Amino acid sequence: MKRFHVHAHVEDLAASIAFYTRLFGAEPTRVESDYAKWMIEDPRLNFAISTRGASAGIDHLGIQADNEQELAELKQRASAADAALLDEGATTCCYARSEKHWVTDPQGIAWEHYRTLGDIPVFRESGHGAAAACCTPAEAAQAGGGCSPAEAARTSGCCGPADTLQAAAACCTPAQGAKPGRCC
Repeated sequence: MKRFHVHAHVEDLAASIAFYTRLFGAEPTRVESDYAKWMIEDPRLNFAISTRGASAGIDHLGIQADNEQELAELKQRASAADAALLDEGATTCCYARSEKHWVTDPQGIAWEHYRTLGDIPVFRESGHGAAAACCTPAEAAQAGGGCSPAEAARTSGCCGPADTLQAAAACCTPAQGAKPGRCC
């Protein structure tokens, strides 16, 4: 059964952990020096916070699949949504090894569909796949000097043609991949 995912950037991790622990009535399932995650069962929610963002607020939304079949179904839906799809495949991020892909909605909200394969001891392993340099589309844009997901959705000046998307997966957001121009 799939689980809704929200990742937010916070300025004060300790204060945010205390707040969300009381709000959810549950302790986080994982706490690191820059990250915390709750796996709530009612409602089924994977809620993560980190201090890695440029500004506080929602970074991205997503759906966590439990198996390959659910992830394939999510990928098919994302493709049918008429948006550029960034398929990262196997990657490491947020203290986990996973398979994932991204789409960005018309307002610039990044959506992550993924299946967690296991935990890792660091936020991200370097050199693991083309997308190892980036975790979310927002981080990808920062790392690559490109557009934010919101900017990419509003402008026509990001990234190259579709064949560039795969080679530039480490620096492109899904919205950027569909628009010719300047970023990657």
